[in-house]
Amino acid sequence: MFSESKKKRATVETRGQSNRIGKSTNIKGDVVSKADFRIDGKLEGSVETSGKIVIGTSGIITGKVICANADIEGKFNGELIVSNLLTLKNTAVIEGEVTVSKLSIDPGATFNATCAMKTGIKELNAGEGKKADKTA
Repeated sequence: MFSESKKKRATVETRGQSNRIGKSTNIKGDVVSKADFRIDGKLEGSVETSGKIVIGTSGIITGKVICANADIEGKFNGELIVSNLLTLKNTAVIEGEVTVSKLSIDPGATFNATCAMKTGIKELNAGEGKKADKTA
């Protein structure tokens, strides 16, 4: 019973939390988080989160991003994988490879990327020893 309440508390603590990379911050490396991220500085590397990524107007990411949702106002160059909604604001500049489920592009955004739109694939467990069925 104690472990159940501890598990619930950890889940609640990660909700509503967000991380921020400020305008004057430059990061080289990989970042992994379950919380949302806002980038107003420069990041060279990769970001992986089950939350939302926001790249502000002064934000620049060069590398790989994997997230659930993304709002981009700044610059991105690399591989972008968004499992749900990618929103590009009019100041966004995107170059590279993009894989999304849903895409929204405001007039004025620059989108110089290859784009694959994919729906989520749900794997159903058909039991042990059996091959899992896939449905779209």
